[in-house]
Amino acid sequence: MATISGVKREDVRKENPLFSRFRVTIETPFYGNNVVNVTSLKEAYKLAKNSPGTIVTDLEIFEPEKLGLDPGSKVLLFNDGAVYGRAAAARRILGQKGVNPDKYASLLREAVYNTRYRNLYHAQAFVGLHEDFIVRAHILIPEGYENLLYNWLLNFQPVTETYIEMYRRSRIFENEGDIFVFSDPDWSDPEHPLGLSFFDTEHNCAALLGMRYFGEFKKGTLTLAWSIASRNGYVACHGGQKRYNLPDGRKFVVGVFGLSGSGKSTITHAHHGDKYDVTILHDDAFIISLEDGSSVALEPSYFDKTADYPLTSPDNKYLLSVQNVGATLDDKGRVVIVTEDIRNGNGRAIKSRLWSPNRVDKFDEPVSAIIWLMKDNSLPPVLKVTNPILASAMGATLATKRTSAERLPPGVDMNALVFEPYANPFRTYPLSHDYYGFKELFESRNVACYIFNTGYFLDKKVTKELTLSLLESIIEGSAKFKKWGKFSDFEILEVEGFIPDFSDKDYKDLLEKRIKDRINFVISKESERGGFDKLPPEVLESLEKLIVELE
Repeated sequence: MATISGVKREDVRKENPLFSRFRVTIETPFYGNNVVNVTSLKEAYKLAKNSPGTIVTDLEIFEPEKLGLDPGSKVLLFNDGAVYGRAAAARRILGQKGVNPDKYASLLREAVYNTRYRNLYHAQAFVGLHEDFIVRAHILIPEGYENLLYNWLLNFQPVTETYIEMYRRSRIFENEGDIFVFSDPDWSDPEHPLGLSFFDTEHNCAALLGMRYFGEFKKGTLTLAWSIASRNGYVACHGGQKRYNLPDGRKFVVGVFGLSGSGKSTITHAHHGDKYDVTILHDDAFIISLEDGSSVALEPSYFDKTADYPLTSPDNKYLLSVQNVGATLDDKGRVVIVTEDIRNGNGRAIKSRLWSPNRVDKFDEPVSAIIWLMKDNSLPPVLKVTNPILASAMGATLATKRTSAERLPPGVDMNALVFEPYANPFRTYPLSHDYYGFKELFESRNVACYIFNTGYFLDKKVTKELTLSLLESIIEGSAKFKKWGKFSDFEILEVEGFIPDFSDKDYKDLLEKRIKDRINFVISKESERGGFDKLPPEVLESLEKLIVELE
């Protein structure tokens, strides 16, 4: 079995690498006499349906029996109040500079103690959907937050006989214990106004305190699974991946990496007018093997924005649950949802895996191309990066804009350009691990690297239709890339109306500034958090080379 669920008595010792004081503190309350074990999705649905404040809509779940639910199950709606996004500022990771182990060990013990007069729910699920990578996860959630419990089981893979058998056959990861996540959404502390997400990733455990937005629970669990993957020969991917099964027998597997709102899900689920036979792995969470380039999906369902899906959208056929959207009555008196972010930003829904008719959980074929999705108005709609060092360096300095999926501290500019390495703000291990992992894919496995600007080039919007047409030309092999200016490691596919003019001093100055912004970002990592995310010197050298070539 992939992760260790039970320990021999003689191995329950301080020297066992499975244990730490944080893991012991977090795991212990799972066995309390105030804990109710929820062992099926049907049971979790009933609890959520009857939880105070839940809205049982008149939208029926499509083919619920295939998902482990009863016939006639309805889409449940639950809203969170003022909070409707993640709070990256609330994260504390054991081992990073400024995270005092004694302080947080005491804080966690007290948080656990203060749940003893409440009923708690314990549920289990699998993260990873193939015997190559499947790990067991446990979550503890207080009574009153049944919708969080239900959504967590919808998002990951509930424990069923089929997956128990897969787990029995799975690859064993030595010294990796099950994932344990303790939570108390009612916790508060003046020192942590946005709540606290505490991770001891080496021991696969976390505490989510003062958090009630489901995205914290989804990404908190994925954080630990990605960490396990990174330690065991995989590259962790916050992105989407699809396979184009072409008429000539070729298979083109493309991974797209970007934050919410960058077009990641749009590209992953695009039908291209049914021009291609497309197979989807996932639109948010997967891993790539460094051994053979294959990929495994980590989740069965999709946690998608509702902003682009009005009530009559055919995609809503696959809704399972909805969060932070409105409700109203239709003309027949039925309770329906009000989407398009009228109530607040970042309305969300969990959609069934049936949303993607051609869905699989593993691609045996190695990845063909990786696309960094950026919102940087100095960049043309598409570039090809031909040097593995620069290709991984550009992923490490992926430029984007903040979105409504994030809960930001006061004073943070939503419109400022920011860098989010590999579009993964959930990394809890050193950034260099991902740098070397992606570099190996580009270098050893000859994976092609592209940058798609899905925002604006100067003041001209790059439309979704243009982005998809560019992707189609790459897939079909008709894209004619040429040397970009004097750059030795960039090639450009020229698009009418979006061609950079190097004779324009203002443009050249803007591009130089953005390259220098990347350089400064890399330099900042040498000292931030005690150098935890320091990158190797070759990253800085590859970016400084761009400045020389631009002059």
